[in-house]
Order: sequence, then structure tokens, then C-alpha cells
Amino acid sequence: MSLKKVISAQDAIAIVQDEDVLATSGYGGNGTPDQLIVSLEKRFLETGSPKNLTLVFAGGQGDGKEKGLNHLGHAGLLQRVIGGHYGLIPEIEKLAVGNKIEAYNIPEGVITHLYRDIASGKPGTLSRVGLETFVDPREEGGKVNDITTEDIVELVELGDKQALFYKAFPINVAFIRGTTADPDGNVTMERESLLLENLSMAIAAKNSGGYVICQVERIAQEGSLDSRQVKIPGVMVDCVVVAEVQHHMQTYGTQYNPAYSGEVRIPPQTLDRLILDERKVIARRAALELAPNSVINLGIGLPDCVGTIAGEEKVQDLITLTVDPGVIGGVPMGGLDFGAAVNCQAVIDHGSQFDFIDGGGLDSAYLGMAEADRYGNVNASRFGRRLTGCGGFINISQNSHKVIFLSTFSSSGLEIEIANGRVRILKEGKIVKFVDRVGQITFSGRHAAEKNQDVLYITERCVFKLTGSGIELTEVAPGIDIERDILSKMPFAPEVRDPIEMDSSIFRPEPMGLRSRFLDIHIDDRISYDADKNTLFLDFAGMRVRNEADLVAIKKAVDATLGPLGKRVYSIVNYDRFVADDDIIAEYLDLVKYVEEKYYISVSRYTNSGFLRLKLGKELGKRKVSSRIYESSEEAAQHLTDK
Repeated sequence: MSLKKVISAQDAIAIVQDEDVLATSGYGGNGTPDQLIVSLEKRFLETGSPKNLTLVFAGGQGDGKEKGLNHLGHAGLLQRVIGGHYGLIPEIEKLAVGNKIEAYNIPEGVITHLYRDIASGKPGTLSRVGLETFVDPREEGGKVNDITTEDIVELVELGDKQALFYKAFPINVAFIRGTTADPDGNVTMERESLLLENLSMAIAAKNSGGYVICQVERIAQEGSLDSRQVKIPGVMVDCVVVAEVQHHMQTYGTQYNPAYSGEVRIPPQTLDRLILDERKVIARRAALELAPNSVINLGIGLPDCVGTIAGEEKVQDLITLTVDPGVIGGVPMGGLDFGAAVNCQAVIDHGSQFDFIDGGGLDSAYLGMAEADRYGNVNASRFGRRLTGCGGFINISQNSHKVIFLSTFSSSGLEIEIANGRVRILKEGKIVKFVDRVGQITFSGRHAAEKNQDVLYITERCVFKLTGSGIELTEVAPGIDIERDILSKMPFAPEVRDPIEMDSSIFRPEPMGLRSRFLDIHIDDRISYDADKNTLFLDFAGMRVRNEADLVAIKKAVDATLGPLGKRVYSIVNYDRFVADDDIIAEYLDLVKYVEEKYYISVSRYTNSGFLRLKLGKELGKRKVSSRIYESSEEAAQHLTDK
């Protein structure tokens, strides 16, 4: 058998020349082409060549120590870096912070889209992601240090809307990775945990007149690969390198786990549980913000504990957890396995995941923070001498309908005691996370407030929410003194009106009973009447109607609210993520007809689900009641105003 494109790593790396633009795939230790990276480092250390490369990457590709792109952290080898996340590559981080190389930090999702736009010959990527953050040229323009002077991000206006334009550039060499290749360079990815941006990178390099080098773990007979399993066609691959086992781990935490590649599904009860400490307390309080039928994004670190809590509380089947490199559903992993997941519904490519995120597909997002200030701004990218980088944080936080930031109130030495459902601070951390002004704006509180975005900041001792004037203290843990343990530790005074006590179940060892809470329709909390506007508001978002008892509860609550008024009312109904089981939907819609005919002057209903708009509209039309379902609350409110 002729091996054609299959060559040694040494021969493949010889393609890389001085001043080339090198793009590499990977997310943490998922799909990072370590064999190629290690071989490039070896060549440079032995020969001093290639020199002055521009390195481009979307997700952080390293283990926080020496693996991945840390091998390329040599002055002289690199001249410029354009990256999404630096926190896992301290060797390159040192060069960037130390003014040894030019360095940019731009959003991970933007870089994945840049690959596609470079591939299609566009001049760059136009996006609203990054406005009013450090990426905005009115702030820092994504520049990391003083020697980085070229502007690669521009502020533009289209009509009355502002956007950012991220300039394209040619890619000379792409390092990508798969599982199996044939001698013609066709590549499958059956044992990889993620698909990532491999295909768009390959096309970008080929259409730039560059080279594509793919690392795999094995070679198949020519013509033997199933064409439908080929993720990167051979016409887009110049050469293939078979990796040594130690340089082709599935993740940096696991050599190979068939559950990460979807070959097997594992019993959820086999996953590790969290001990009851400050991390679990924060994750539990955050989990109370989960809503049935919603799509959730989990960040790295504390946020990935929310997925573990969802497993402990047995609610995974009621929500859809996602991770930004392309995981849909299942249970995301943590630590050195972060990015991988088990029992997934699907794994899509990196750029497509950010299409979904940037377009508003996420109901809520759970993200970490290094610090937050009085205005609700969050810094998750640069803290003192640490350059973590924004990763997908800006894409996710700016475009999710709801954002929950998770952090301990302080760090570096914090010790707490959790006993009898109460919290006691034994030793305060040296660094308080709430500051007068953040060192770098990764999330703009003003930008979020202008959009009426729902934003929470959850710690082990209290919860804040974003308002138009800054942050407000809304909840306090049992056992915590507001003045002693919170306000006296902050350099500014948050708004304090009438904070409530955090749910006591958060601080007890037994499960919180989240599943039963999810399945309860909570009808009394979903109905409100505005007498001044004579309008009934029904918030049915995330509600699941399952049986006759649910219908009885809804009818009883509506009758109790509207019956005593003795007059008809206007109504607005939110049906986002609403579900009625198949065997009860007809009876539910009959109830809708009853309420409309008895109580309403006019009604506006809305949901962002096109399928639900069509389904409900059709069935309501059959019952000869109002059948127009709007896409947003604004449209629904305007309909009533027009009336």
C-alpha cells in the first residue's frame, strides 16, 4: 500500500517557514495536535528555525503547565499571538505579559468565525460581540501589551447599529487533528471528544495558499473509510502524521474514554458527587436558577459544578447543558477533561456552536469571574499579572438571555464552616472579589442593563443582581451578618433594600429536591395582575403541564385572580419553553379557550419557539379564539397597545 500523504512529523514540520501564520486546533487537551507542536519546538531548539511566527488559536490549548502550546512559548519562535484563551498556556502568557511578543486577546467565538470568513475570502468578521469590553477599540482593542500597536479590530456603524470588524489574514499553516486517515488524507474523528474548528481551519489554510498538516492515531486502507464519517476531505489535507500515543491523548486528563467519544453511555449515578463546601453551596444556589426545557451553557471551573449538581438532583433530562466547543446535552466533565462530556445528544463543530450562542440560542449561562465592581462589570480575563484571556466568555455573556456569575466572595485563604444549615466565616480570604472598578471589562454591566439582561452574581454568602444603577444585594446566607461579613468587606456600597435569606436546602447535605421543584408548575408565582393597566400577566415560561391536576390548579388560580374583579382584562402570556404533554394538550387548549372567552378583552401570547408558535396557533385557531402567537414580549405588548 502506498502511503502517499503519510509522512514523518519531522518532514511535515519542515513546511513551516520563518514569519508564517500558524493556526492550531484544540480546546484544553481536547483535540490538541501535540505531536506536531512538540516536533515544531524540537526543530526550533535544535536549529533556531522557524523564527517570528504568528500563532493563532481559538480555545486555550494546554494543561496550565507544559503541554500543548506551552511548547511554543519561546522568544524568537513567536513574534505575534492572536488567541482566545491564555490561562492554560503560562509559557506564552509570560511572553505576552512581559512584552516579549505582540499579543492580542479576542473572543474565542470570533476566531472560529474568522477561520470560516478567511476560508470564504471575506475581508474579516463583522460581529457585535465585544462591544463595550476590552476588545472594543474605544477601550483596549484586544491588545495585551505595550509593544502591540497594530489595530486588528475596528468600530463600525451599520444603519443605527454599532458593530466590531475583526480583520482577516492569510493562514500559511494549519495544525489539525483527527483519529483515522487514509493515504489520500481523508480524515475521520470517531475517537475524538470534540469536532472543533478543524474543517474551517483546513479550508482557510488551503484557500490562503497554505498547508494543512493533520495528526492522527492510525492509518486505514485506501478507500476503506465511510465517506459519511469523513470530517476533513483529503483534498484539504497536504500531509498526515501518525502520533505517538503519549502525544495523542483524548484529553489531558484521560488517555481514552469511550464515553467521551459517544461510543457508550454511562449510568449517571457512577459520576462523582461534590462534598458540601463553598463550591457546592455556590453551584447549588446557581442550580436553583435552572429552568425546565431550557438550554444552558457552563463555563470552566466553578460553573462546571452546576452540571454535577444537575446530575445529583436528577434533572439532566429536564434541561439541556452545553459547552461552547460544541457539546449539546449530556453531562460536561471538569478539570483536565473539561470540554468533553458523557451521554451527549450531539457534538457539533466549534463555529456552529458559536452561531447558536451569538444568535441568542442560550436561555442562560453560568460563568466564573475574577472580580466585579459597583457597576456590575465583570473581569474574567486579566487579573493583576495573570492573563487568562476571555475565551468564549464575551460571546456567551453578551448573548445569553440570563447570565449567572459564580465566585467565592473572597479568595486566597477563605475558610468557611457549613453546619446545621448555616454558614460561618472562619477565615476571610486575602482577595475580595468585589472591587470599586475592575481591572479589565470582560462583561459590561451598562451594556447588559441597557438590554434589560437578567444578571446575577452568586457567592457562598450572598447573591447580587444587576440593576440600572449597579448591583443590588438580594439574598444573604443563613448565619451571615450583612454588615460584618459583606458590606464591611466591600470598597463600595451596593444597593440594599430588603434582601431575603438564601434557600436553607442549599446548606444541608441531603439533595435539594430540585426535580420535584421543576415538575411543580408553581402557578401562584406565575400569575400577576396590574390594576393600573388592567392587564393579567401569565408567565408560563418553562412550565410543563402534565395532567388533570395541573389543569385544575391553573383554572383555580386564574378564577381566583380574575373572578372577583367583575370585569374583563387584557392579558399577556409568556410561552417560552412551555410544554404540555401529548395526552393533555387538547384539554389544556380547551382551558385556554374558556379563560379567553370568560375574562379577556384582548390577549397577546409569545414564544421564541417557531414550532410552538405554529402548533399553538393552529390549535387555537380551531377553537376560534385568538391564534396569533408573537415572537417576543415587545411584539406582544405592542399588540395590546395597538388595540
